[in-house]
Amino acid sequence: MVAVGIISATRSGPDTADDDDTFTLTSSDDLAPTIGTNAAVTGDSLPNVDIQTLAGETVATSDLIGRPLIVNFWYSTCAPCKRELPAFAAMHAKFGDRVRFVGVDTLPPSVTEEAFARDRGVKYELLYDPDGELTTEVGITTSPQTLFINAQGVIVEQTGELTEDRLDELIRTKLL
Repeated sequence: MVAVGIISATRSGPDTADDDDTFTLTSSDDLAPTIGTNAAVTGDSLPNVDIQTLAGETVATSDLIGRPLIVNFWYSTCAPCKRELPAFAAMHAKFGDRVRFVGVDTLPPSVTEEAFARDRGVKYELLYDPDGELTTEVGITTSPQTLFINAQGVIVEQTGELTEDRLDELIRTKLL
């Protein structure tokens, strides 16, 4: 196991470089993170923005609302996304009559992206956010990220990579 941390040194005392200067060491635990993390959006409404189909047709996110909804942000070169797509395919087969599943690919629409998901059993809607408008509006900086949205359009849960068991549990407790 490798431990990685940041130690910063700050000098206090006079601005001269004499031997009486005091240095303070601060561990990385005390520093604010500088790499973006996903925004906390639980309790917020799904923003109304336009995303696209593979054919380039526009879909308003407001048109996705009306029954429980799962929106999974993914892309094909994301290893955790690749691992979890079969779980989403299985849960869509199990709950697809009661919960709408939508995969939002953060890469530009392409047959390659579509085939990647379909090869992992995905049969639900795949949409694309080529301009990053939805991704930006919900503050996503890392993938995968999944939003669980109630029929009224309120985000009731958000999470990163999911296993089939955890996805099943969240569907049952948050959407049904």
